[in-house]
Amino acid sequence: MNAFTRTSLAALAVAGLFPLATAQAAELEEEAAERPGEAITVTGLRQAYRGEFDTREIPQSIAVIETRTLQDNNILRLTDALDLNAGVARQNNFGGLWDAYAVRGFVGDENLPSGYLVNGFNGGRGFGGPRDVAGIQRIEILKGPNAALFGRGEPGGTVNLVTKRAQFGTTSGTASASYGSFATARGDADLNLAVTDGLAARLIGYYEQADSFRDTVETQRYGFLPSISVRLGAHTVLTYDLELTRQEVPFDRGVVAINGQLGRVARNRFLGEPGDGPIKARATGHQLQLQHSFSPAWSLLVGGSYRETSLAGFSTEAELAASRQKLFIDGQSLSRQRRFRDYDADHAVLRAELSGDATLAGLRHRVLIGADFDRFANGQLFLRVRPAANSGNPTDQAANIINVFAPVYGRFALPVPGPQTNRLDVQRAFGAYLQDQITLADSLQLRVGGRYDRFSLRSRNRTAGTEQSRTAERFSPQVGLVWTVDPALSLYASYGEGFRSNIGATATGAIFDPETSRAFEAGVKFGLLDNALTGTLAYFNLRKTNVLAADPANPGFSLPIGRAASQGFEFDLAGTLPGEVEVQVSYAYVDAEARADVLDPNFALQIRTGDRLINVPRHTFNLQASRPFAIGSTRLRVGAGLQHVGARLGEVGTRFELPAYTLARLFANWQLTDRIEVFAQVQNLFDTTYYTNSFAQLWVQPGTPRAASGGVRVRY
Repeated sequence: MNAFTRTSLAALAVAGLFPLATAQAAELEEEAAERPGEAITVTGLRQAYRGEFDTREIPQSIAVIETRTLQDNNILRLTDALDLNAGVARQNNFGGLWDAYAVRGFVGDENLPSGYLVNGFNGGRGFGGPRDVAGIQRIEILKGPNAALFGRGEPGGTVNLVTKRAQFGTTSGTASASYGSFATARGDADLNLAVTDGLAARLIGYYEQADSFRDTVETQRYGFLPSISVRLGAHTVLTYDLELTRQEVPFDRGVVAINGQLGRVARNRFLGEPGDGPIKARATGHQLQLQHSFSPAWSLLVGGSYRETSLAGFSTEAELAASRQKLFIDGQSLSRQRRFRDYDADHAVLRAELSGDATLAGLRHRVLIGADFDRFANGQLFLRVRPAANSGNPTDQAANIINVFAPVYGRFALPVPGPQTNRLDVQRAFGAYLQDQITLADSLQLRVGGRYDRFSLRSRNRTAGTEQSRTAERFSPQVGLVWTVDPALSLYASYGEGFRSNIGATATGAIFDPETSRAFEAGVKFGLLDNALTGTLAYFNLRKTNVLAADPANPGFSLPIGRAASQGFEFDLAGTLPGEVEVQVSYAYVDAEARADVLDPNFALQIRTGDRLINVPRHTFNLQASRPFAIGSTRLRVGAGLQHVGARLGEVGTRFELPAYTLARLFANWQLTDRIEVFAQVQNLFDTTYYTNSFAQLWVQPGTPRAASGGVRVRY
């Protein structure tokens, strides 16, 4: 089945539903004609995969991070934003060049950035660098068994970015400028233009330049994220979104643990070579979406997206192989390899979804029916030169040595890397899904659904001229139950299965089998103080097969570790206490571990049943509280936050751990006039030394010391 055939099937799957939708629409529009005050008008775009549900009707946990929370904490990156939810844990971030996180313990392929949705479209794949929060309206963390709809996601959950889109009927905007620690200067602008009643444009851009607490590390980032909305009729809206971002960031593997001990090397110590220059990351993405409402009960979403990304540059990094690493001998001389990467990816998505609300056999049915096609091409050219083996007693130059306590940069001519990997992986996937949430009684709803997926993966070694391919298909069911005990309390349970193609091959060229998963979740959603506070308490149990783990002996490659499991519970609470105190609380207990013994015979890497999954803490806690105060005619809001992250495994196949840490933060926003706001934040208030993630004992990312920032925001 070729790409054209699959795409045609996706369109036909939805087109075949039009008679049902049209019949229902005709009936409801007759009623609307008799009540002209209830005429249908499309005022905003509905989110894909969601349907029209109150949060307490959905049998899964959902956490939302709003724009104001991001602004309060002066959060600029997606990974920093996800720190605010306890169910999300940082993973290996590829020297600061991409976003990587685990939801409920599962991360996917550790050698690729973590995927996410953008307005419901698969949009996070590729090499465009860490995602900036400019242009993001809110971040939705959709946890639980979602695979029956989303497909190709992780069983722990999916992150959906809802972008700021052009709005009809108003011309307004904001602009801000800020300056902070480590010479971080940034400017943002957001202008919404209501050109006509049926045409609106939103222009969003940012520019940032910064030094770092890391020696010699400087970064530059900028982006343009416009949106255009066109009303094609009272019932139809067409929206186009552009993502154009550029980043220049030095590749930085962080610090080393000497004999497994962290803290002996200062957290500001850069162990690469400034002469390598920055890695350049680019992203250019387009998203086009059409929404048509047949009636108040039936609507259609059709759209597509295309995104090109690239990442290229040199880096000097610690050598991981013990036989080539002099640090393991004298405790101060770090042997380093030098690499060149030229990665590029293009990602195309087509999707259509029909959402409806109908009565059949006396029962209310809210249905989602859709199909999608996804093509992801991942090209990687990788060159490297490694230090000479210790057995030959190499010179410092032959081992590319740097002293970790007294580094001298540029001591030797930078070695020239040679060919290592040149491959192209192309994944094509077609999926079709159906979900029906049935109201069995006033207090009881049943959700049933399923998704059919078919994948093909072609992996080509461009150096050797060899190629391997694999195809697979599967049906993934989902079922959920929601019992509304009273308006402030609902109980739910859900079960779902998932299916995802693993990209790439092992260092020896063996192509991976697809990953399958099973997920169960049960919980309670509640409201307190007349729903001024809302919360969720959830238990989850996840299982995966054909799981990949990063191969420490061959960075850039993965190992199949077989089976893994994660279970635990989460608690989320948000709202307003008496006295106008706004609170957000998030706690997670996650027990994620390997469920199979794996031995890499080439490098004697042993993964045992019960070994914890890397970078996943058992305990994580977040708390934030704020309160407004009136000062004359102005309004001041002050707040504080606390984050605790437990100890984590820091290297696969070993007992090396990253220590637990607790961070405090403060923020204040002073609304001087209706249009002018002054803001300030302090992160890591007590200047705690901590480590956010690692790949191995010699690649450990230190956290940022105490940092302050402030600025002004103008609304017009």
